[in-house]
Amino acid sequence: MNEKDNATYQEIVSQPRAWQEALDIVAAQSGALCTLWEKGRYDNVMFTGCGSTYYLSLAAASLWRDMIDGSARAMPGGELYLQSNASYGAFKNRRTLLIAVSRSGETSETVAATRQFKTEKRGDVIVVTVNSDSPLAKLGDITLAMNSGQEKSVAQTRSFAAMYVATTALTATIAEKTDLLAAMKDLPHQGEKLIAKYEPSAQTIGSNLETDRFYFLGSGHRYGLACEANLKMKELSLTHSEPFYTLEFRHGPKAMVNRQTMIIGLQSDRQSDHENRVLQEMEKLGGNICTIGNDRRDISFHSDIPESVRNVLFLPPLQLMAYHRAVAKGLNPDRPNNLSSVVELDLTI
Repeated sequence: MNEKDNATYQEIVSQPRAWQEALDIVAAQSGALCTLWEKGRYDNVMFTGCGSTYYLSLAAASLWRDMIDGSARAMPGGELYLQSNASYGAFKNRRTLLIAVSRSGETSETVAATRQFKTEKRGDVIVVTVNSDSPLAKLGDITLAMNSGQEKSVAQTRSFAAMYVATTALTATIAEKTDLLAAMKDLPHQGEKLIAKYEPSAQTIGSNLETDRFYFLGSGHRYGLACEANLKMKELSLTHSEPFYTLEFRHGPKAMVNRQTMIIGLQSDRQSDHENRVLQEMEKLGGNICTIGNDRRDISFHSDIPESVRNVLFLPPLQLMAYHRAVAKGLNPDRPNNLSSVVELDLTI
């Protein structure tokens, strides 16, 4: 089999089409979403998911806080279920909008936490998934289901990106940022160009087996994406990897930097001077550096889309690095070690 016949590869390179569906679905539901928000009078917004979708929730909650006044947090589905009152904290008796994210819509902890939320009458639920015919989808007061994001492979790539685009468009819709929503229409085209231009770079970085560890640095909206890139590298290629807030990397983790280290910076527009100083310091310690961002980076978007709604562009090159590393190590990226597509647990104890 040609290495590019793998389902994982096809799902990564085809993802811009799923981004388009995400934009279309949020646009079609925009009226219902705004009505729910206006009538709900929520004191709190909680994003939840497990694994990849927890990291998506971290990124989505950060954007929500930046774009919309009010509290927004992210919690893993298991914590939300097992530590309900502590998870909601000061908002445990206040109106909450729960945004539950799951590829399969069957993940035990996310489904259980959402059912518990509804039983306790804490507020309303928006479900984001790629499986409209799932238990979680049926729990949503509004469900955003991008069925074209479904995958054959175990590790989430296309589905993650589609659901992330949906949460970004959802946030812009609630914030009434029509200019941002209009700009997002160009994301699929930008994604296709990015994949075509930078897959060779991603392959070179991922296939270098002299590298024995990866660190992904990102702050603000990008930290959750750094966490997801780290997870993809672990899942697909069984490689040591960790995510950090960019400036935090100085505080201890830099002790691990050597000539076998690859440090990938998910860079912002406004804070790039601070981020570059960290990366330059790590390069002096012997680390290998790759920067990803809009302009004058090793991997550059060259996009006019505003920074707050274009962060999905980080995902394809990062996913391709992990994919090509798996292939270089002789692993099957479609069937990562010890993993399954859906985690189902008995939570009745």
